[in-house]
Formats: sequence, C-alpha cells, structure tokens
Amino acid sequence: MLLLFVHELGHVIELRRQGVRASAPLFIPFLGAFVGMRELPDDAWKEARVALAGPLLGSLGALAVWIAGEALHSNFLIALAFVGFFLNLFNLIPIVPLDGGRAAAALHPAIWLAGLVGLLVLAVLRPNPILLLVLVLGGLELWRRWQERDQPQSAAYYRIRPWQRVVTGVVYGGLVVLLALGMSASHLERHL
Repeated sequence: MLLLFVHELGHVIELRRQGVRASAPLFIPFLGAFVGMRELPDDAWKEARVALAGPLLGSLGALAVWIAGEALHSNFLIALAFVGFFLNLFNLIPIVPLDGGRAAAALHPAIWLAGLVGLLVLAVLRPNPILLLVLVLGGLELWRRWQERDQPQSAAYYRIRPWQRVVTGVVYGGLVVLLALGMSASHLERHL
C-alpha cells in the first residue's frame, strides 16, 4: 500500500505543480488507487507529465525498498521491491486508464491501439478480472477519443511541440527499460 501511495503521490505533486486541484490518493481494495482531479490538464504534454510522475516516483520508492532489502539482507523487502517495479511497469501499458495510455497521448494516439491489442493478448494468455476491466475501460475510452478526433478542441489538445514528444518518449521508454531491469535485479527464485 505504501508503494502505491508513493506512486499516486507523484501524480498529486505534478498536478498541484501545474495548478490543477487534485484529491489525495484514493484506494480501491484489490484494484489499486487513483487521484481525483477537478479538471483535466490543458493538453497532452501536461497530461503525459502527470501520468509519468506516478511511475517515476513509484520507481524511486521501489528502488529505495530494494536498496534497503539488499542492505538488510531481507528477501521480503527485495520481493516487495520486485512487486513495486512490476506494478509501475504494468501501469505503463499504453492504454487509458493506465498511466502509459495517458503518456502515449503525447506520443501518438495510435499507440493506444497497440496497447489494446497487447492487453487483449495478455488477457487471453493469462485471464484475470483486472485485465478484463482495464481492457473494457480502455476499449471504451479509445472508442470515445476516436469519435472525437475531428473536433477542434480535440485537435488542439493533441497539438504539442516535437521536443515535447521526444521528451515524453525518452522518459517513457527509459522508465520501461529501468523497471524491467529493476524487476530482473530484484527477482528471487522460489525454492519449494
């Protein structure tokens, strides 16, 4: 719960830094947590910064737990760090409502389709009610945004500068790589 709180706190900090009123993190048992916003960020660049702030801070929290686990020779803390790395990486799947989907809006909205297909394959291979819920919510949101694509406010929302796309892509890709490395480094073999 503490690692989820740290992740969500990253969103709150960035939202408040942008002047967007946000609630404290709200936890949904067995599903996760979210931050309520009174308004949406102004454009896809600001939304990407909010989206990536959670996994950034969450990854630092998991890293701190892993370092503590190594220093204290605690398999429990190392395993907890693995879970933290995993949850932050899972949250980067490029499908809304996950953070990866919100960040992908600044790269190219077509990436959502790749995220939807990838999540569908994962849901078929490893059926899970949470995956199905994210798949349904993501599919509905993708359909809604597709229908609104020609509206002027939608076009303005996604119109961001090329350097902003590059920064988003570098941070997004860097997080994916570092979280995968963190998972690999903190993975503990199970011995029965």
